[in-house]
Amino acid sequence: MEHLFGSKTRTKLLNLFMSNPNRPFYVREITRKIDEQINSVRRELANLLSLGVITSDSSNNKLYYEVDQSYEHYSALRELFTGKKSSNKSKAKASADKDEEKEIDTKDQDSEKAKVVDEPVSAVDKKIWDKVGNISGLLYSGAFTRDKYTPVDVLIIGDVSVPRAESAVAELEKQEDKELRYAVLEVEEWKYRKQLNDKFWSLVMQAKNQIIIDKDNLFEQK
Repeated sequence: MEHLFGSKTRTKLLNLFMSNPNRPFYVREITRKIDEQINSVRRELANLLSLGVITSDSSNNKLYYEVDQSYEHYSALRELFTGKKSSNKSKAKASADKDEEKEIDTKDQDSEKAKVVDEPVSAVDKKIWDKVGNISGLLYSGAFTRDKYTPVDVLIIGDVSVPRAESAVAELEKQEDKELRYAVLEVEEWKYRKQLNDKFWSLVMQAKNQIIIDKDNLFEQK
């Protein structure tokens, strides 16, 4: 793959971004995750920015980078690196983002941020979550997606051991070098909250999320 794209660092970056839509990363976080020199990472980030593959913005004195899902070859690159096609919802989001003249109210924009993308669990994360139990739904938000309005950073849904879930989150905190808020719910409780359209469910679904596991369409809004 690196021969095709001309750079090992660029290949690693593309794999990172295509495997993590809706999730921004800052430079030192990227260098740690892909295990490459910071100068090489900065150079390739600049290349990907100039091509329109990624976008950047600053927050809390850090410059964050994220894949641009409206990039014309996003679907092809995502399928190449992850084996998964982008969902129709993601394509709709990209189309809406590109059409600056189309009127979208604030509520619709919030819903767009919560598009469900069923991600393959990374090898590192798989080792963490395999120990927990039968996870039906796993979602990263908040600290992972820079959405300050969501009530959780990690949401775990399923028939799982709470102590093991706590241990998994602690391990994830070490991996990410940040403190994480989390919630553990049974499937029926999550469905009941959805039925009631309660505040917790609404805030989670309106947030910018990265769906890691969704075995039973638990994160569908309808």
